[in-house]
Amino acid sequence: MAKFDSLKDKVVVISGGAKNLGGLLSKTFAEEGAKVMIHYHSDSTKTEAEETLRTVNDNGGQGALFQADLTHVGKVTELFDFAVKTFGKVDVAINTVGKVLRQPIAETSENDFDVMDKINNKVAYFFIKEAEKRMNDNGKIITLATSLLAGYTGDYSTYAGSKAPVEEYTRAASKEFMPRGISVNAVAPGPMDTPFFYAQETDETIAFHKSQALHNQLTKIEDIAPLIKFLALDGWWINGQIIFANGGYTTR
Repeated sequence: MAKFDSLKDKVVVISGGAKNLGGLLSKTFAEEGAKVMIHYHSDSTKTEAEETLRTVNDNGGQGALFQADLTHVGKVTELFDFAVKTFGKVDVAINTVGKVLRQPIAETSENDFDVMDKINNKVAYFFIKEAEKRMNDNGKIITLATSLLAGYTGDYSTYAGSKAPVEEYTRAASKEFMPRGISVNAVAPGPMDTPFFYAQETDETIAFHKSQALHNQLTKIEDIAPLIKFLALDGWWINGQIIFANGGYTTR
């Protein structure tokens, strides 16, 4: 059976693992005794990364930090190489890296497009590729997508558009990696109650997004972390899926 009995001593790589959902995941997996490789992007996040690392170690796990811009494929390779060097082969890989841009198509520059494409699309593809190369058999790969993939709206074309390929990468990888027992899934939250979301919105759009889900609220990171943990443990039979977790914000 490919199900993990527990996460104790499992090696978990989390891109964007210093803060927001990634930070909560780092702490959640540490509480289960996992060894957590916490990736963060830049010096501006270093303090939060160090605080998360302290919590990971205090919670019974083992942690290490890795800073890099993962839009450079070589850095994705280095991330997994460092995880293997530090802890041994990888068991779980979770990619939370992403960028939101709320902007009409008419105002979108080539640079806007390229930046969004690199962060949301390119990183996702090569994270999956490099994870499998360093992963134990029966491992788990999980990517953060967005519930806008089931939405009908304007102003988010580069965000939803650059996240859309994640669904195909998930399907293809899950089929290709099946002989090794590696499951590949994506989780698509609704708009999350983090700075990642608010920087793009107005009071009016925030109110609208809240109105579209249960209890007139945004998705909480505390609602998503248990689902990702489930996919790494009891949800082992789920494979090749994109799971919408958004309180009814969008549906298929």
